[in-house]
Amino acid sequence: MKNTISDNNQIRQVSSFSELVNTNFHGEINALCWNRNLVGDFKEIVDKLELKEDITEVYVEDLLALKLSAKGHLAREIILEDIQQLTEFGASPVLNLLKHYERDEELDFISTDVYSFHVDRSPIETDTFLCTYHGAASDIVANHQVEQKVLIPEIREKLKELHDGPEAEFEAFLAEYFFDLHYQPKPDAQPVNLGAGHIWRLAVDHPTQKVLPCVHRAPIEKDGEYRLLLIC
Repeated sequence: MKNTISDNNQIRQVSSFSELVNTNFHGEINALCWNRNLVGDFKEIVDKLELKEDITEVYVEDLLALKLSAKGHLAREIILEDIQQLTEFGASPVLNLLKHYERDEELDFISTDVYSFHVDRSPIETDTFLCTYHGAASDIVANHQVEQKVLIPEIREKLKELHDGPEAEFEAFLAEYFFDLHYQPKPDAQPVNLGAGHIWRLAVDHPTQKVLPCVHRAPIEKDGEYRLLLIC
């Protein structure tokens, strides 16, 4: 079951880039959404870009080299402006053409790839920004609707067997291999899909963060459709 942006307590909608970067997270709010209805043909850009790897970084010069229709040109201008605004803010935006991410299939009892609900962690004060221009979009879920996988008894026991070391080092082991970043949705969880065209700012786990980090996951890609994603 999916929730919507408008009736979710963890999300605050904003109406400009300035409001997006200057609004503080507080209380339950750990996701900000600059809600936009974009004009332009983003599919045309995807169709004309070359997928060189499963995740191909697209540079500004790649975009500028494309011969586009009027609607494709509008889409390109929006992407270029988003990149410029995020860069001037001090972020390091990366535009990716995505077929799929690498799957984590090493362990059968816990997944630690981006398709699993997880939080981002950083040693410095930062947030995650992302915008899906084309293709499937990510989901977020409220923190009270998930359980940390490493606290689920059967998973924890198997991780202890995998660790096979001193109890005092177990928590460090969980962090070293990122097991502690991943979450299992509860049966009544209602994820929110982030949709296309909106720029999102998600709270990250770092020492100065005053709210819980935003739990999110990458979507399962649609067959034969690439994603165009701006992230930093």
